[in-house]
Amino acid sequence: MSLVGKFATVGGATFASRLLGFARETMMAAALGNGAMADVFYAAFRFPNLFRRLFAEGAFNAAFVPLFSKEIEENGPDGAKRFAEQVFGVLFSFLFVITVAMELAMPLLVRFIIAPGFADDVEKFDMTVRLASVMFPYLICMSLMAMMSGMLNSLHRYFAAAIAPVFLNVVLIGVLAYGVYAGADPEHMARNLSWGVLGAGIIQLGVVYIDVRRAGMRLTFRLPKITPKIRRLVALAVPAAVTGGVIQINQIIGQAVASGKDGAISALQYADRLYQLPLGVVGVAGGVVLLPELSRALKAGNASEASHIQNRTIEFVLFLTVPAAFGLMVISPEITRVLYERGAFGPETTALVAAIMTVYAFGLPAFALTKALQPAFYARENTRLPMRFTIVAVVINSILAISLFPILAERGIALAEVVSGWTNVVLLATTLVITGHLRFDRLLMKRGPLIIASAIAMAVAVRLAAGRMSHWFAPEAAFLQQLGGLLILLSLAAIVYFGLVMATGGVNRALLGRLVKRGRKG
Repeated sequence: MSLVGKFATVGGATFASRLLGFARETMMAAALGNGAMADVFYAAFRFPNLFRRLFAEGAFNAAFVPLFSKEIEENGPDGAKRFAEQVFGVLFSFLFVITVAMELAMPLLVRFIIAPGFADDVEKFDMTVRLASVMFPYLICMSLMAMMSGMLNSLHRYFAAAIAPVFLNVVLIGVLAYGVYAGADPEHMARNLSWGVLGAGIIQLGVVYIDVRRAGMRLTFRLPKITPKIRRLVALAVPAAVTGGVIQINQIIGQAVASGKDGAISALQYADRLYQLPLGVVGVAGGVVLLPELSRALKAGNASEASHIQNRTIEFVLFLTVPAAFGLMVISPEITRVLYERGAFGPETTALVAAIMTVYAFGLPAFALTKALQPAFYARENTRLPMRFTIVAVVINSILAISLFPILAERGIALAEVVSGWTNVVLLATTLVITGHLRFDRLLMKRGPLIIASAIAMAVAVRLAAGRMSHWFAPEAAFLQQLGGLLILLSLAAIVYFGLVMATGGVNRALLGRLVKRGRKG
């Protein structure tokens, strides 16, 4: 399977998951709006979700995949299986201890980390503690799933690991549908959702475990033992965990700051979901596929192939995230209204979420480029330098979030994350260029500006069209009319952007053709 085909496999499964995530968030918005129970659920879910995104979207794999791949090359499948069993024993034991400790300390975690602003509201505080306690064991499922996903990716089996996250959205959609049918109040809805998260985690782990067994890797539990290989894994994994979780760490900080204002946490979550679709499809797919490919090229001593893979990945990221960013900037009110505005989610909340999403859009390419640049360090077993850059980015985010929240409210938190994201990209790219590990080739230098110019022209055309179609998106307009208007705008955006980028040579037509072919086969 080609590099583009692998991107399409992982990206397609991720796209399905994110679409179902939209359906879930739409139902959540209608049921809970941005009221107290929405704030409580999202605050409680953010903490275990931090670890889900941190582990499942590349941080653990950044350390595990190169070592597991090396075991396959040097000691064959049996040696790789023994190494995986050693890791499984240590990881499970560590997760069990951490989970017990976190459960006992949950009131303190909520008071000082998760939602300090809830401390003065006894009802919100107690409910957040209860929901977070139910959902935290989700961490065990997701971390073990991440390890098995890394094994599957190293064995060139991408689909099961990519499709597993779909089940979280399927389960939560089912819980929401049942709650609406049964007439559940917001408090009972939030409780049911928390149990749904835990159940979904068990299902997700089962999906990848079955595929690992099919791949011939029947793992058995071994008592934890700290071997030299485990020490090496830990030395790589800890910095990678901090580095890979920069977006989520920033969001935890933003949530802690935002918890002092009613409705702020849920508004940030709704905006986050919207820009996570293109970020997930491009950034996650690129990061998951790029790391094993770079590792193999470097271990084979093929520097030119590694450079080609890196440049084409950056090109792929820019090709899809730049137009997505400009699109979100110019039609965020229309997107938010169509997807969210119904039930408890009113026009005022639409305006707030759209404003936040516009700010987040400026950071979309940065968030995806980070996932495309970090594997260049991980493939060389260098996780400490990206960790230092992450610490710098987190400090900048913290200072800006605290400083800007009193002035710009939720938009200030989003702006802090955007500035932090671009800071990380500049540090990563500059270091790779200085060390000679990244050279921007002629094709990338030519196509990059053409992609940006095509996206700007598309944004102007779409904004003008949206202005002429404003009556299609009036609050009193029927949903089907609003949806039709949005589909027209998105179709116009695709026609203008792809037409311009192909006419000007801003995209590799062969690459685009392979993507289209792959989509038809799927």
